[in-house]
Amino acid sequence: MMQLSQCTWTFPELLKRPAFLRRSIDSISSRSRSSSKYPSFMASASTVSAPNTEAEQTHNPPQPLQVAKRLEKFKTTIFTQMSMLAIKHGAINLGQGFPNFDGPEFVKEAAIQAIKDGKNQYARGYGVPDLNSAVADRFKKDTGLVVDPEKEVTVTSGCTEAIAATMLGLINPGDEVILFAPFYDSYEATLSMAGAQIKSITLRPPDFSVPIDELKSAISKNTRAILINTPHNPTGKMFTREELNVIASLCIENDVLVFTDEVYDKLAFEMDHISMASLPGMYERTVTMNSLGKTFSLTGWKIGWTVAPPHLTWGVRQAHSFLTFATCTPMQWAAATALRAPDSYYEELKRDYSAKKAILVEGLKAVGFRVYPSSGTYFVVVDHTPFGLKDDIAFCEYLIKEVGVVAIPTSVFYLHPEDGKNLVRFTFCKDEGTLRAAVERMKEKLKPKQ
Repeated sequence: MMQLSQCTWTFPELLKRPAFLRRSIDSISSRSRSSSKYPSFMASASTVSAPNTEAEQTHNPPQPLQVAKRLEKFKTTIFTQMSMLAIKHGAINLGQGFPNFDGPEFVKEAAIQAIKDGKNQYARGYGVPDLNSAVADRFKKDTGLVVDPEKEVTVTSGCTEAIAATMLGLINPGDEVILFAPFYDSYEATLSMAGAQIKSITLRPPDFSVPIDELKSAISKNTRAILINTPHNPTGKMFTREELNVIASLCIENDVLVFTDEVYDKLAFEMDHISMASLPGMYERTVTMNSLGKTFSLTGWKIGWTVAPPHLTWGVRQAHSFLTFATCTPMQWAAATALRAPDSYYEELKRDYSAKKAILVEGLKAVGFRVYPSSGTYFVVVDHTPFGLKDDIAFCEYLIKEVGVVAIPTSVFYLHPEDGKNLVRFTFCKDEGTLRAAVERMKEKLKPKQ
């Protein structure tokens, strides 16, 4: 009989174990269709090495990383990669979209009070009742639609889980889902987990408008859903009423669902946000996804939700039950307090972000970028080609190492990376001092090619 030896490694000993136990980010290729897509970029990520001890030599050689086939093309996210490089090179991080300032005191105090009040055990699976009601109230105020907080609102661990629960709960293997590229990288990954067939419609600069004829051609008898993100990450585009009306008509005509990611709905600058669910005939076929983090600068809390009619909520909740089951209880109570903030909070939020946006946009123009319009979100997309680098990856690598500023290469947000090779994304969800310092670094060290 084979006997299994007991593992008694201590934490310090783990540092001496085979390399597959401590493999760092640079050993994993960036998300791509081939392993050589970003060689120089990945080579610049930091490494962690351990001494080559006698104990290490007595164990098996390093093993290849293992992952299911449906996920093997998705590696460490670009946001993690860029944040690590920012730390390594002491660069100002205008890449990943998290604020470097804290959320409002009244929301944090509500979380502290909830913890002190003993609200620390599992919450009800689909949400603390007070938060479900707050979401329904906000949805009514924003869209004019009355929804049942008990049957049509589901609280999730951030919008990323709302996306996953929606895809896994409502999409069958082989179903076609249409995305608008560039798109948040979670969409493709969760659709791949669901076994969906993905079709991509590319939104192109300068205005990133929807190519309606291309969309019409993409819809088939196998199309299950269209996924919309408005305001749109990474471009800042807001889908116009005309575009949404056309999409709605196509969905009704072809019996297609719509999944809408609206996490930036309160960061709409040049036009009013329109929720797809509010259009005639669309609520019954729409799952609206949102979250607390972007609006209240509390991205680490991971509080999200979906609003959908009962027949669609059922599928979302079934998936949610086996993904996370429940979301952090005291933070849910605090989120309910946040969502009941007065209109003045949102007005001040937009004024503050408008000022930050102006600093970054004017600075980027002065440096020599071609800056594309951003009507919403806290992102700006620019054309980097005036600076002579071969593509977005090379440019972002140069920007970090030689200039000391981080941006995100947008090619990772496309099914066809070539479509994004000329574009990079900056974020302005940073304090004004950080934004000005980044602009000054670029003015000093980044010069357009003549």
